Amino acid sequence: MSKIYVEKIKLHILKKLFDQRCWMHKHFNINNVPKGLPPHASDSRIIKKAIDDLIKDKWILSKPTHYGLELSLNIEKKREIEEYIDRSLF
Repeated sequence: MSKIYVEKIKLHILKKLFDQRCWMHKHFNINNVPKGLPPHASDSRIIKKAIDDLIKDKWILSKPTHYGLELSLNIEKKREIEEYIDRSLF
């Protein structure tokens, strides 16, 4: 598993949640994360690793539901998330 892929997937996840304005109580289904990724980057192990890292860093929050895991951005880490997205995109 390449660290570069994991970092790109992390950016994809954060950007997707940020664009959807999924902060705290607005959630995004984990099954929608691979949408928008090229087929070679849609490896579920890489996506799982990226999500686990983001949860461990407390940048995203997870909410288990009966239909799957839901994700949202942690409002307490808003400044760090915005800086990471800006730094990575430009």
